[in-house]
Amino acid sequence: MKPQPVICRPEAFYLFADQLNHLDETDALVRAAVAVSMHPLDKVDLDGLFDTLRGYSEVVRSRVRTKRVEAVLAHLHQVLFEDAGFRGDQRDYYNPRNSYLPEVLRRRTGIPITLTLVYKAVAERVGLRVEGINAPGHFLARIHDQTGPILVDPFFRGQMLTPQEALERLAQISGRSIPADTRLLRTANHVQWLARMIANLQAIFSATNQASNLAAMNELQLLLSQVSGL
Repeated sequence: MKPQPVICRPEAFYLFADQLNHLDETDALVRAAVAVSMHPLDKVDLDGLFDTLRGYSEVVRSRVRTKRVEAVLAHLHQVLFEDAGFRGDQRDYYNPRNSYLPEVLRRRTGIPITLTLVYKAVAERVGLRVEGINAPGHFLARIHDQTGPILVDPFFRGQMLTPQEALERLAQISGRSIPADTRLLRTANHVQWLARMIANLQAIFSATNQASNLAAMNELQLLLSQVSGL
């Protein structure tokens, strides 16, 4: 029997469910992330959101004159972090709007995991391969170059980090010592990526007594776990 929503808005629930069988695709991850926002948000323009992502990638492509990863990265970062001004919200970090992908694109600010998803969705449209890094207390992007992996922090305007610098950042953010263990910089598959986005909102809605929103996120989390085996 097909799962049915109880609290979650049907349009959010069914869009989310429809992505789960092909969640390995980045666009499916984006649509699922948008679906998460469609319970609390009244109006979401999914087509417009993809138009925005494509628009950024088209600007990058119009500027690139070589296929060298360093050159593409330079233009990508110019477009996203300098021209558009994407940045982390350090003043109101736990505002749930920072977890809603449509709001992140509209406001050009968010938390690490949503900013990294914007970064991935645009970067892959210009030929880069991007992985999410599911680090404790933070989320990063990893680009693959001929010379090796490059770590990028979209929350801090696309700063590029060595693995050691990334571990130091984790320690700084958490306020405690972090072992010099690169296993903390594990790749997040798309199921883990989505699960962490939902978990962030579950924590926010629980702390702020938003019972309906929390119940909707619980339904999406259960649906994800049933499909993925989490």
